[in-house]
Amino acid sequence: MSTESTAQPPADKLAQIFELQRALNLRIGVDTEGMGEEDRTKWILNYTRALSQELAELTDSVPWKWWAKYQKFDLQNARVEIVDMLHFLVSLAQVAGMSADDVFRAYTEKHKVNLGRQESGYAVKDSEDSRHI
Repeated sequence: MSTESTAQPPADKLAQIFELQRALNLRIGVDTEGMGEEDRTKWILNYTRALSQELAELTDSVPWKWWAKYQKFDLQNARVEIVDMLHFLVSLAQVAGMSADDVFRAYTEKHKVNLGRQESGYAVKDSEDSRHI
C-alpha cells in the first residue's frame, strides 16, 4: 500500500482570508487596491480605530474588574473578538499594499528578529534591527 496521498495540498489559508476580506471590503464599498494617499491615510485611521474598539471588546470578555465578583471569562466572545480583530488587521495590511505573501514574509523576518532579541537578552534597543523587513 502506498503512503503517498493523492489529495490536493492544503490551500493557503492566509491567502483565502485575504481574498475573503477583499471581497467583503468591496461589498461595503472599500476598494483597498490603488488607493491614493488621502484615502490610504483615511482607511488606515478607520481600521486602526475599529481594531482598537475590537481590542476593547476583547478586554471586556475578561474579568478585569478585580473588585467585581460577578464577572466570568467569556471564552466564546473572546474568540469572536479575536476574529473581528483579524478582519481589521487584514484590511490594514491590504490598505498598506500588502498581500498574504507579503505579510507572511514580513512575519517570518520579524520572527527572526524577535528570536535574536531573545537570544541576546534584549538588553539594548536597536531601532534599526527591523528596517530590512
